Amino acid sequence: MYYTTKDGHPLPHDPFKAIVTPRPIGWISSQSAQGLINLAPYSFFNAVGSRPPIVMFSSDGRKDSLANIEETGEFACNFVGENLIHEMSETSAMVPPDINEFELAGIEMAPCAQIEPPRVRDAYAVLECKLTKIMRQVDLDGADTDTWTVFGQVVGVHIDENVMTDGRFDLTKAKPVARLGYRDYTVVRDIFELKRPDQK
Repeated sequence: MYYTTKDGHPLPHDPFKAIVTPRPIGWISSQSAQGLINLAPYSFFNAVGSRPPIVMFSSDGRKDSLANIEETGEFACNFVGENLIHEMSETSAMVPPDINEFELAGIEMAPCAQIEPPRVRDAYAVLECKLTKIMRQVDLDGADTDTWTVFGQVVGVHIDENVMTDGRFDLTKAKPVARLGYRDYTVVRDIFELKRPDQK
């Protein structure tokens, strides 16, 4: 089958997110200038550079995370492992800005070292980030969309020593959760190494 996105698909559910998969989950903690704390998962999230390390997440609509980061220029990306999948899901609830999702989902907070927003204490890894750019996405006609992409430079990294093996962040221990299409998720357990031709 083939369809144009302009005309729409003939399927019961949009396959776009199922095709662009698996996607890491950006579990973003932020804090407003007034001290209101927010924790929310974003499935449009990834690393986009390594020198310096840059991450991004996109928000469909102007949500609390975006507003907080615009105000303070800081956020943390909390690693979502299998150990926290249900807590992560709880924080996806649409609640008013004055509701602290850490408290809502029974998640223990821990302080960050270089930024004000707290981090998820039991996350196997956390990236402390400072804002570099916010971009409002446009379509082919140059019209503004309701999608906002946030870029941040990683300034500090927390890693749980329990998921380290021989100096490596061991994904077989951390078991990252990835977002698929529809309401589907997966846990990464099957890992293999594949060398480039120039590494053989």
